[in-house]
Amino acid sequence: MTDASELVYMSAKQVAEYLDLNEKKVYAMANERILPATKITGKWLFPKFLIDRWIMDSCHSGMLSDRLLITGSDDPLLSMLVARLMSQVGSQELISYSATGSRLGLDLLAKGYADVCTLHMCNIEDRATRHPALLKSYPSHQQWILLHGYSRQQGLMVRPDMHHQCQEEDKVPQYPWRWVGRQAGAGSQQQLEQWLTKHDANLEQLNRVMTAYSERELAGYIARGDADIGFGCQSVANESGLSFVPLVEESFDFVMPQSIYFRRQVQALFKMLASTQTQQVAHMLGGYNLSQCGELIWSPN
Repeated sequence: MTDASELVYMSAKQVAEYLDLNEKKVYAMANERILPATKITGKWLFPKFLIDRWIMDSCHSGMLSDRLLITGSDDPLLSMLVARLMSQVGSQELISYSATGSRLGLDLLAKGYADVCTLHMCNIEDRATRHPALLKSYPSHQQWILLHGYSRQQGLMVRPDMHHQCQEEDKVPQYPWRWVGRQAGAGSQQQLEQWLTKHDANLEQLNRVMTAYSERELAGYIARGDADIGFGCQSVANESGLSFVPLVEESFDFVMPQSIYFRRQVQALFKMLASTQTQQVAHMLGGYNLSQCGELIWSPN
């Protein structure tokens, strides 16, 4: 029999012996994407080094892991902080941020493809109810916690020459302007829909000419003259030279498994968020409030 230390790939039977589990349990964990595995010609194969890493992450609450994968909502401040953290750790660790939109980010978190998800699906007043309600729709929510990152000003990003026409909110949906939308499941898209409902309007009334998959992409279309208006945060509008009409103060929050909270990269990120330097950067970008950064909003216990 081949010694486990010599294996590159393991069968379900070998994993069952290695982990002292029932073989049916191994298949179930593979199908649920709990164990790292791949299916080749109908058979499950388990990379040995990933199984060992999964064991290490599980038994040490992730504190010994050398990577942090962040997904979810798009944000300029978070992008800057992740870049600064990577410059500090160099090639010793990986801290990656992929802006996918809130809903897709939660889907990836639920499947174990990400360690942290950011989301902004509601205003600051509703964060303690609406965000937890969204998380509870996922079977894995019992392992998650929700932390407040910061609040952001969210509203209309428009060409500067149009700013004076946006002062009467209820008239904006009636104009034949070229709108840039966001993909379904993005926090900005949900905020736009809520704002339209408030003014007895809907997405179908807008002259949507394209869809953007990040707020910066959306701002780029407007700045280049390919579109006239879109919904996003103040900091993105500022960096793109666009005018901004604030409509809501939203809660930009972090979701993660409870064990991931103790991972050193997460602790370093929240320490950086609380620093004076980050406060200054947030003020420069515009539209941020970091006063309650790191506050626990919800846990399943």
